[in-house]
Amino acid sequence: MPARKRGREAAPSIRDVAAAAGVSYQTVSRVLNESPNVNPGTRRQVLDVIERLGYRPNRAARALGSGRAGAVTVVIADTTLYGYAATLRGIEEAARLKGLAVGVRVVESNRPADVRHAVEYVSDPNAGGIVVIAFDAAGAGVLRALPAAVPAVAATEAGGLTGTGRAMIFLDERQAAADATAYLLSLGHRTVHHVAIPSETGTSARQSGWRDALREVGAPVPPVVPVEWDVRSAYLAGRRLAADPGVTAILCGNDDTAMAVRRALHEAGRDVPGDVSIIGFDDVPGAAYWTPALTTVRMDFVALGRACLAALVAEVAGVPRPAVDLAAPSLVVRESTAPPPGR
Repeated sequence: MPARKRGREAAPSIRDVAAAAGVSYQTVSRVLNESPNVNPGTRRQVLDVIERLGYRPNRAARALGSGRAGAVTVVIADTTLYGYAATLRGIEEAARLKGLAVGVRVVESNRPADVRHAVEYVSDPNAGGIVVIAFDAAGAGVLRALPAAVPAVAATEAGGLTGTGRAMIFLDERQAAADATAYLLSLGHRTVHHVAIPSETGTSARQSGWRDALREVGAPVPPVVPVEWDVRSAYLAGRRLAADPGVTAILCGNDDTAMAVRRALHEAGRDVPGDVSIIGFDDVPGAAYWTPALTTVRMDFVALGRACLAALVAEVAGVPRPAVDLAAPSLVVRESTAPPPGR
């Protein structure tokens, strides 16, 4: 192992200082950021330990906590998918208002080597605070593997992730999926099929909400139709569903999936919404201008990104995180849904 890396790993962390001083790491952070909310005796004790251990604080993180020019690194698996890109946009907008630079680290997959490389990169002192967009297994793997001394906040699926005590912020997509499913049932559809995007847990909040709504009224629960992130896999799933005359309503995991399923139905001669109703998720720009205009669930990913940045700044500064007040996802009814044939 190179001497430079060996030395970095051996260097004392903020948690080492906290343990030696008998205080929390948030108290050490307050001392480093010259917060007035620290007892003078405690401040002196912490400074003595810092000097004795030879601790060198992360200058980028100190700048982040104090609101001065610093850095935030966003870990993300895909910068093109709408939910990821819009969350990243919210982080960048909020960071810019605080004078913080934003860097992006793409984690290629959830393979151990890719996760390890991403963790090593963002654990560097120059990376600053970390926001992990953990909507998938790759992001979740990075979040769980981050060293405890690295300040981090995550945007996750509804309900958060197991195996980590990090701060996690999410939108209530489970209830939104239940509401969308209930709406289709209220139109008279016997059941609703679900084309599901990948999930870190394997049973995402969107799947859970869909299933709960069906069970609540005793409707049949069809098998989940899983697809990958690419639209071709959704198109192929749509072809299979189009061949089944019993399919009259479909809840799609996101709007890109809905677009591909709609294409497959069109090619099979099945009208939307005359023969089959479709609901998407996310409300991507342009969904209102499709033919037919897409009924979908509106998700405020930009606000989610802003909330993550605010929580990260508070964590690094060692102050309580601000209350999260995100608008609940809402169903936007347009032209792609209608009662089933014969109703």
